[in-house]
Amino acid sequence: MRSLKALPEQEGEVERVYRILKAWILDGRMRPGDFLSEVELARQCETSRTPVREACNLLSQEKWIQRIRHKGYVLPPISIRDIMEVYEYRRILECFNAERTAACATPEEVKALRDIVSVEDRPDLDMAEFLRNNQVFHLRLGEIARNQRALDQLRLTLQYVHRLDVLSTQRDTRPIPHREIMRAIEAGNVQEAGRAAAEHINVSRDRMLRLFST
Repeated sequence: MRSLKALPEQEGEVERVYRILKAWILDGRMRPGDFLSEVELARQCETSRTPVREACNLLSQEKWIQRIRHKGYVLPPISIRDIMEVYEYRRILECFNAERTAACATPEEVKALRDIVSVEDRPDLDMAEFLRNNQVFHLRLGEIARNQRALDQLRLTLQYVHRLDVLSTQRDTRPIPHREIMRAIEAGNVQEAGRAAAEHINVSRDRMLRLFST
């Protein structure tokens, strides 16, 4: 029987391995179709198989990976249905956030948003930096909208979107800018902000459908 003292240490190791594996999935180091062996993951994470198994069980519950009985785990392929469902839900959240931001953002908050997307105007744009700022921009809209439940759902949704973005930019390095959303927010135009956000999401969705259907 494990001692009570050892239990928090074990839980801490599971959390560490979970964060490592999830980061590898989100950043494209692990790709759809990859097979994951507990032994190999334990070696890479410099740990034993037990925390790897428990971390993988958590990732399996969250649908990031699938368990193959007596063999290991596999990253499921990205389906057209996955993309459609994620972007349909994302559009609901992001249009709400853009409209609320246009209605209630302070001048300081608008300036901060402008600073975040200013990277898009650089001629030597680095895609890794763009993706980081893209994530920050959409989360900041959620924070300014001041609806915690919507923000919590947005954080989860953007994890799936970030993974798709990373995988897609390995084949298409053109950024999808936020200029129209920013113009509407700066003008305080609620309706236009929602329309611009919807168009931004639709363009992103269509690129994903094109890339992942081939």
